[in-house]
Amino acid sequence: MGVTIYDVAKKANVSMATVSRVINGNTNVKPTTRQKVLDAINELGFRPNAVARGLASRKTTSVGVIIPDISNLFFAELARGIEDIASMYKYHIILSSSDQQKNKELDLLDNMLEKQVDGVIFMGSSVTDEHIEAFKRANVPVILAATVDESQSIASVNIDYYQAMKEAVQFLAEHNDEGISFVTSPLNATINEMKKQGYEDALNDKGLSFNQELIYAGDDSYNSGIEAANHFLSLQKRPKAIITSSDEMALGVIHGAQDQGVKIPEEIEVIGFDNTRLANMVRPTLTSVVQPMYDIGAVSMRLLTKLLRGEEIDQEQVTLPHRIVERDSTK
Repeated sequence: MGVTIYDVAKKANVSMATVSRVINGNTNVKPTTRQKVLDAINELGFRPNAVARGLASRKTTSVGVIIPDISNLFFAELARGIEDIASMYKYHIILSSSDQQKNKELDLLDNMLEKQVDGVIFMGSSVTDEHIEAFKRANVPVILAATVDESQSIASVNIDYYQAMKEAVQFLAEHNDEGISFVTSPLNATINEMKKQGYEDALNDKGLSFNQELIYAGDDSYNSGIEAANHFLSLQKRPKAIITSSDEMALGVIHGAQDQGVKIPEEIEVIGFDNTRLANMVRPTLTSVVQPMYDIGAVSMRLLTKLLRGEEIDQEQVTLPHRIVERDSTK
């Protein structure tokens, strides 16, 4: 049997209510009594249960984090940013993968609320009306990380995905007057729709023709990148440049093209998106749009702590800066 609050109370010769007040930081305890309780806690090695504390204080110092895939480098970096700021403010995180399935996302949200989390940071491909209703019913603050709510009714931290993609196309258009293609993950996701619109508008601004054949929609995976490369290389008129909506797909594009003897960037230039560690692992190294994953996670957690502490907030819709890091996959 582990040490209980009863054992601590008996050791310190106080009531269990007094021990509970000390554990929960209640100031209505004499300093000498508080010290007796703390000494008993240390001597017995008592570790208060966070949820049990929460029943008394209505705060568990825990934050639920729902992301699509823990194993994905992009989401792992975001989670690290969340965790570092959470630790700084004495919160711990409960992390779950949703596999980008709406029903699973909503179930995970319910499960976390049952665990008495103080707040939730959510990342998903789309935010539906059902999501919005569930977030508003939660009665705890919810922050969207790298996730767009078109109604802007939920606090969020993002970059300008439309402008970022537009700038990537403009970058390639400086030395490619035709044949700039786009590899995207599912277009039913709001962020991917924004990227696609940025791609189309940039082509239009440069007076370049839009060709539906030069858009390939996959599932955001390395294999999708290979399949996209095979598709583009089978066209009678091959593209001269390829932009992908993730670094992982960009690696697939590069390797798929190289498998067919195509030289990168001499014959086809490639730009990724996210600027993960993968960008430096591939050869040639990958030019990529920086989506500051760690910063998005860190700022999301800091925004959540402000809401939890009742601090003043300048804006609930935060847009972080982006940029393009040039490497060897472009000329």
